[in-house]
Amino acid sequence: MKILIPCSTLDLKYRLGCTPSWWQLFKALHETGNEVIIVPYLGDPVESLWWRTYPNPCAWESKLVNYWLEIKKSRGNLAKGNGISGSLLDRFAERYVKSKWEKHLLGILGKERDVESILFMNIPINHIKGLATKISSEYAIPVAYFEGDMPTILPKYAVERGFKFNYYVDADLSEFDAFFTNSKGVVNDLKEMGARNVHPIYYAVDPDLFSPLEMEKDIDISYFGYGSEYREEWMRKMISEPSIRLNGVNFTVGGKYFDIDLGNANLIGDVPYSAFREFCCRSKINLNITRWSHTKVYASSTARPFELAAFGCCIVSQPYSGIEEWFDVGRELVVVNSFEEAIDIYKWLLDDLDESSEIGERAKNKVVKEHTYRHRAIKIIDYLRGVK
Repeated sequence: MKILIPCSTLDLKYRLGCTPSWWQLFKALHETGNEVIIVPYLGDPVESLWWRTYPNPCAWESKLVNYWLEIKKSRGNLAKGNGISGSLLDRFAERYVKSKWEKHLLGILGKERDVESILFMNIPINHIKGLATKISSEYAIPVAYFEGDMPTILPKYAVERGFKFNYYVDADLSEFDAFFTNSKGVVNDLKEMGARNVHPIYYAVDPDLFSPLEMEKDIDISYFGYGSEYREEWMRKMISEPSIRLNGVNFTVGGKYFDIDLGNANLIGDVPYSAFREFCCRSKINLNITRWSHTKVYASSTARPFELAAFGCCIVSQPYSGIEEWFDVGRELVVVNSFEEAIDIYKWLLDDLDESSEIGERAKNKVVKEHTYRHRAIKIIDYLRGVK
């Protein structure tokens, strides 16, 4: 299938959480026999061995708006009204950005001639309202949307979560022929908002990029993440309090934007993408601490469990509704339900490194068997081919 994908960004420097995962998905789409053409919504195109690109029709405008929003976010000035219809940003998108994107995409379709489907990925959906309908009226091809930030991007979560703007306010989900989401638990919410042909497509991993690294494990327990919002309770139960109680145990935390006391944990700051594998593989235990909006809304996937599993890491997770959709709890990862249980599990796994290694090996085997981006790419193409 020849597929045109307008996506949030291709540039890793913007640190959008989905971008590394989208790179892996686009690579998998190519490797499973599809021709992939990408147009970024933020920033400039990035060429690769696996896709072609067209320029962003609003490249400098997107950089300027992103810079402005980053400043507002850093100052804590993201208003609760961000994204509400009638705001300055929405008026700019409606009167200027959408028209440029419409002309650009129709021009690409006319030039390419044989594009078989369009898949919008994590583009502000209320900034492109009507565009899917316009494309469908002129070209008889499926137009789908893929959202990777569920459930936190839904209006009831987005402001508190700290998104730069709330892009589901006044959006029209019904104009898309299919709608893909990283969360099974929001399927009914999306249907109530008008979405049709809704399918969960979970995060996954490319095992060519995420493979174990044999090295000395000089970190006992590690965690990496951005921001403590929605994670405070379990960061305290799994890091702050145990790091004080367990003398001599090395807790190392990478990332930034943590607004809570992390006890005796060693904070090392941000970890570049290129150093992430080494950070994880140095650790005897890797923690999965996910925002409560994900863990309480059934089967709301994030990339981290799949990445850690692909590295062969021994994963200890907070309670996570639906995690059994992907892993066998107790055999492929361990879930703790309290601070006291976390202490006991840490002691057990650190005392029995053979068992922790076997847990990691079983998790890796599960990922390779069921949770690669090739698996996800095949599903997406099957769904798109089935759209009438």
